[in-house]
Order: sequence, then structure tokens, then C-alpha cells
Amino acid sequence: MATLQLTPSTLSVHLTPGEKIAGLLRDVAVPRSAVAQVEVVDDAVEATRGLRAPGLALPGIRKIGTWRRPGERMLVCVRRGQPAVRIRLRGQRFDTLLVGTEDAAAVADSLSRAR
Repeated sequence: MATLQLTPSTLSVHLTPGEKIAGLLRDVAVPRSAVAQVEVVDDAVEATRGLRAPGLALPGIRKIGTWRRPGERMLVCVRRGQPAVRIRLRGQRFDTLLVGTEDAAAVADSLSRAR
């Protein structure tokens, strides 16, 4: 399961080796100043929009990878039944991070307070 790590200056997404392989992704670190908006998403599997390129999608169960649509590139690592945090970014490789985490509300609160 992907983990979010918050430091005073950065937000990091750490993926498991299996997630890195399945999604053709690597760990991501962004400055906290790049965070534009944070929200909790209850059903992140259904909230994923766009075309998967590259990545893994098991419909209704698990999505890992990069999803693209006009004007947006989204890193996705979510699974069914797990809440997620949607983090919109400014000036980064990904425009949005959608990461599943059991403590989504606490993570969103921590990021919102730091902005």
C-alpha cells in the first residue's frame, strides 16, 4: 500500500515495489508549497477519470498508474473500499495525486493546515 509522508517542506508518496512495477511509477516528492487543494474521496476507484497510460486497472477493484485527460496528468494508487486523498498540485510533473490511505481525513487535515 502506498504511503504518504509529510515533512515541514515536502510531501512524498512512497510506493511498494509491486505498485512501482504494476503502475510503471516511482516514488514522488513535491514541495508542500506546490499543494493547491486537498480533499478526501470516499470512492477513489470510481473517482479516477481519464485514460490509463501506463498502469494497471482491475475494474472496480484496484487502479495504479498514470491517468491522463486534457490538461491533467494524475498519479493514481487506489483500491476498493479504501478512502483516498486527492491532492491538486501547481507546477509539478503530476497535476493531481490520488492516493488511497486509511487515515485520509487526517492527512487532508495536515496538508490543509500547512498551506
